[in-house]
Formats: sequence, structure tokens, C-alpha cells
Amino acid sequence: MTSRNRLLLPAAFITSLGNNIQLLGAALLLVRAQGSMLDVGWLFIAVAVPQAVLSPYFGRLADRFDRRRLWVGCDLLSAGAALALPVGLALGVAQQPLVYATNFALAVIAAQFTPASAALIRERVPADRLRHFNAHYEIALQSGMLLSAAAGGVALQYFGPQPLFTFNACTFALSALLVTAVGARRGTVSSEPSYRPRPTNRRSSVGLGPLVVLFAQGLVVVTVFNALMPVLVVGEWHRGASVLGMTDALGGVGFLLAAAVYRWSGSRLGDVRLAVGGFLVCSCLLVLQPLFGVPALMAFVLLGAFLFGQSRIATRSLLMTSVDESRVGHVFGIANGYGLAATVVVMLLASVVTGRSDTRFGFAVLALIGVLSATLAAAWISTNSRRAASRQLEHAAVQQK
Repeated sequence: MTSRNRLLLPAAFITSLGNNIQLLGAALLLVRAQGSMLDVGWLFIAVAVPQAVLSPYFGRLADRFDRRRLWVGCDLLSAGAALALPVGLALGVAQQPLVYATNFALAVIAAQFTPASAALIRERVPADRLRHFNAHYEIALQSGMLLSAAAGGVALQYFGPQPLFTFNACTFALSALLVTAVGARRGTVSSEPSYRPRPTNRRSSVGLGPLVVLFAQGLVVVTVFNALMPVLVVGEWHRGASVLGMTDALGGVGFLLAAAVYRWSGSRLGDVRLAVGGFLVCSCLLVLQPLFGVPALMAFVLLGAFLFGQSRIATRSLLMTSVDESRVGHVFGIANGYGLAATVVVMLLASVVTGRSDTRFGFAVLALIGVLSATLAAAWISTNSRRAASRQLEHAAVQQK
């Protein structure tokens, strides 16, 4: 991996920072305007639906066209869409429709960004370095989330939305500059209209189906959890945005610790066990988080993020290395689309349950779905592994004959 390719890490950090500032700030604006969990849920649904519909198609584009240019184009378009929110607020545009519209536009762009970024990483990073790079990539993503939660929440409370969202637009522009500096792939002509990587005919005995389920579970948990948290901390407990920011920051710290430990835990336990087991335990912890007040919430968020982060890194590594380089964009597009479609369903369910009761039951619904999906993935992996072992025995028997 060249030094220029390492620029993808700060670019991922900055993009994560911008995305989370946008979503956190928009959710807080809705809650402060006396919004309910359903209002916040609709915001996250407006972000999830276009990605769920468009990601599979955009994933094919990521395998056909230059992935670096797609990443840069997504960042530039995101900068323009993010800037529309503070400009609209300054001009007196109605807040709620503006929040939904700008986040919807950013979601359409993200539908292309997710498979393009995954495919670019698979293209530029050697296979034997992918697990190590994915751990650092997750550190970059979660560091962006940490800073956006801590600094974004405080900045929104003390400076207001316009400066915060203007800064957010600048983060996307800086990410575009970093990815541009990565340069074209060696051995290719940068002016070519498309990029077609060479197939390598790799196939995993685990199977893509359960890996897509696990990847989708990660998206569901993160998105619905982030929607429940502002309603719990600000709406029900009547704490300030700074408390929400500190809680989310501890979650970011948990992710950073997870990325640091992953190289040891992944080699000892294996990615499959780490992915399934971590998601199962993390789902159980979700039930406890809203029950005992702010200090206990912070402790459970830290522990849950530590387990969830390792599972997410392991799942990402498995999915990325289980397909040909020529199909990474398509597979990540499908996984992202399926995950966000599931997110819409779970978000609506959690929103309705929370609206008729409180966030304790919303967290319980999320936990139950997480346990069921992780159990399904574990059973599916076991079945695929037995079938693969059976095929190998049959192949060996044929060769002996």
C-alpha cells in the first residue's frame, strides 16, 4: 500500500465527520422543535430509503467506472447539498421540510459513495493488508463519529445551526481534495472512461448471504440507535446536547478500542466468531442502556461500542475478501441496500413502539431484532460450511478414483 493510498484514511475520517454532524444536528433540530421519536424516525427513513433503492444499481456503476472519481464526485456533491441547509435557514425557509430535503439529497449521494469507497479500497489495498487496513479504516470512521458527536453537539448548543452546517459542507470538500491527491491507479490511463478490474474467481465457504445479513445488522443497529439516543437524552431525560455529545463520544472511544484490539481478537477468535458473537452480546446490552440513568448509559454505550466495533470490522473484512475485486462495488451496494431497507422497517417499528410507550421499549425492539438476525446468520454460516466441507470430500473422493 503506497503512502498516497493512506490518504483514504483521513478522507474517510472527514467524510464520517461531515455525515454525522449533518445527521446529529438535523435530529437535534427536530427534537428541539418538539418533535417526537416518529419525527426523528422519518428523518432517518428519509436518509435510508434512497440508499436502499439505489445502492445495488450504484454498486454496479462502482465496478464499471473509475472509483476514485466517483468518490471525489460524491464528496463535491455532498458539499453543495450540505451547504443548502445553512443557506436555507438563513433565508428563512421552513426548518422541517428543509432538514428532510437536504438529508434526502445527501442520502442519494451516499448511495453511490458507499460501494465506490469500498471498491476503491479493495482495488488499492493488497489482499494480505486488507484486515489491517480495515481496522485503521474503522478507526478513521469512528474517530469522525466521536468528534462529530462531542464537538457537533456542543457547537450546536452554543453557536447555533448555521456555523455548524457550514463547517460540515467544508469537510466534504476537504475529503475530495485528499482523494484527488491519491492519484490514478498505476498501470491505468486516467482518461479512460471506465475501469474493469480483473476477476480472480475467489469464493468463500461462508457464503455471501449471511455476510450480507451481518453487514445489514450493523447498519440497522447504528442508525436506529442514533435515532433513539436524542429522544432518550434530550426528549425524555431533558438533558442538553452536550450530554448527548459526551455519550456518543464514549461510543466513539469504544469503537477506537475495538479497532485497536481487533488485530489480536481477530487472529485468536476468527472473523466469523467475532462477527456473530459480538453482535449477539451487543444486542443484549441494548436492552440495559436506557434503564439506569446517564452514568450507566455511558458505561453500557462504551462496552457495547467496543463489542460492536470488532464485529463490524470483522464483517467488513469477510465481505470484502469473499468476492472478486471486480464485484466488490456490486456486493457492497447490495449489502448496503438490503441493510438500509431493513433499517426503514426497524425504524418504523421502533418509532411506533416508542411513540406509544417510551424509548426503553424502542431499545428492546432493536435488541430483539439484532439477536434474531445474528442467530439467523450463525445458522446460515454453519449450513454453508457443512455444505462446503461435503463438496470438498466429494471432490477428494473423485480425484482418488
